[in-house]
Amino acid sequence: MPKYIYKAMNENGDTASGTLEAESVEVASSMLISRNLIPSKIKEQSRTGDNLQLKAILGTSKVKVTDVVIFTKQFHSMIVAGIPMLRILSILEEQTENKGLREAISKIIQDINQGMPLSDALDKHPKIFSRLYCDMVKAGEISGSVPVVLDRLIYIIEHEAKVKSDIKSAFRYPLIVLVALSGAFILLLTFVIPQFANVFSRAGLTLPLPTKFAMFLYGFLHNYWYLIIGVIVITVFVMISYFKTSNGKFVRDSFLLEMPIVGPVFKKAALSRFASIFAILQTSGVPIMQSLTILSATMGNEALTRSFDHIRERIKEGAGISAPLKSAKYFTPMVVDMVAIGEESGNIDEMMRAVAKHYDDEVEHAIKGLSEAIGPLLIVGLAAIVGFFALAIFMPMWDLTKIATKH
Repeated sequence: MPKYIYKAMNENGDTASGTLEAESVEVASSMLISRNLIPSKIKEQSRTGDNLQLKAILGTSKVKVTDVVIFTKQFHSMIVAGIPMLRILSILEEQTENKGLREAISKIIQDINQGMPLSDALDKHPKIFSRLYCDMVKAGEISGSVPVVLDRLIYIIEHEAKVKSDIKSAFRYPLIVLVALSGAFILLLTFVIPQFANVFSRAGLTLPLPTKFAMFLYGFLHNYWYLIIGVIVITVFVMISYFKTSNGKFVRDSFLLEMPIVGPVFKKAALSRFASIFAILQTSGVPIMQSLTILSATMGNEALTRSFDHIRERIKEGAGISAPLKSAKYFTPMVVDMVAIGEESGNIDEMMRAVAKHYDDEVEHAIKGLSEAIGPLLIVGLAAIVGFFALAIFMPMWDLTKIATKH
């Protein structure tokens, strides 16, 4: 287990330092906080200087989710302890090893010194702090509950990072299999089939349809490989450019939500995000229309955002919340009914927490079932490729064997 060197402050403001063993910087930070110490610097004790020298040369400008989580946890702990905001940011700037985050904190300090609110200063770094992060901090500033908002932000960030990680893990094995199958297909088509085809041609055999088709594919790849690569590169470039536009995001996200097998997972994850954020905003005392504005900007899916924008306009007209939701495409009857109950009882936040918990469990269950659902498709694909090459090779070999037997 790695060792970490730390500097921290106790409740009296005195400085403490030492080393501890932990699985990660985040765990080390949590251990210090549990000891009533506010960490100001945590750094892994290097066995050799090589890693630190390499890090100093190359830098670590990319800010990971874990970096943002640690930043938020330490910010929350120190602001609860009553330390002034600028002092907190200075401590965080000093202890942060990630170059990109350290530079962002430095600029945030400068902006706050010039009179800018924290939320606006964070909003100038969208690649690090999401729209949801900035909007919730702003809501906390308005309601005077920044520590509470930061605590809930930690939950949201960690939860969504876990969901994304689980989805990636579920798709990792199928992707590896698909890449391997594609490589095997091209290898057999370009190296194996031509050798057998030459043997069959010299024997004067009439090639069966599977072999002819395999030879056609080989000839196409051999003669037009540069065109194929060019078309793939151009297509990928055009798709990436298109998906950066509003309409492109809408088309992509609509397609993802409607896809078989994976579509329900994305839909449930989006509904969980909607319910959890809505619950947190209502608990934090954010006005309903401001909550809806924040939700619209932080749905994480353009198709859902457009659907929600229409709902928001109807709510502005005084139609309530549950009635417009009922007419929306992606909101399930359960969500609509729970919102309606929350409206009637005046505890929408509790209802939304229940919805979020339900869909969290649904997402976890659905992700576990992804591999089971995709597995049979991979087997069918593997069988199709093996069957195709078996027919392409063994059908003419069978004819060749019959000719040899006659002679």
